[in-house]
Amino acid sequence: MGSQSDYPVVKKSEKVLKNLDIRFESRICSAHRQSDLMIKTAKFAHREGFKVIICAAGGAAHLPGMIASNTTLPVIGVPVETKSLKGLDSLLSIVSMPKPIPVATVQINNSENAAYLAASILSTNDEKISLKLAKLRERVRKSIKKKPK
Repeated sequence: MGSQSDYPVVKKSEKVLKNLDIRFESRICSAHRQSDLMIKTAKFAHREGFKVIICAAGGAAHLPGMIASNTTLPVIGVPVETKSLKGLDSLLSIVSMPKPIPVATVQINNSENAAYLAASILSTNDEKISLKLAKLRERVRKSIKKKPK
């Protein structure tokens, strides 16, 4: 996350990852105030064993794009709601990456979906995660009540 103030949003993704038994690490790493740490984090993430990176950022929201520009790992951006523009500034910043530096982007403050997307990516090489996601989605399907006729 770009700052401690983003943690309430990030906390929701942590809960999803815990429920799916996916190891993760949360870090604060400002693209503007700690650019050296941000670059080091991105460049060595693969070597440290990371497979996917979720970045939550508000305002100018440069963190996801800058991380993506320094790694080949998949990066998922979570735009964080801001007071002035309600997170639209964050969303547009994250979703507007130039080729060939993509950042998958989810809805404003929707770090849960970022975690589910990360789990889906990981499931391509992990049968346990794949089965957990399939069971979860089946529970969701069954929980939807049919409309009375």
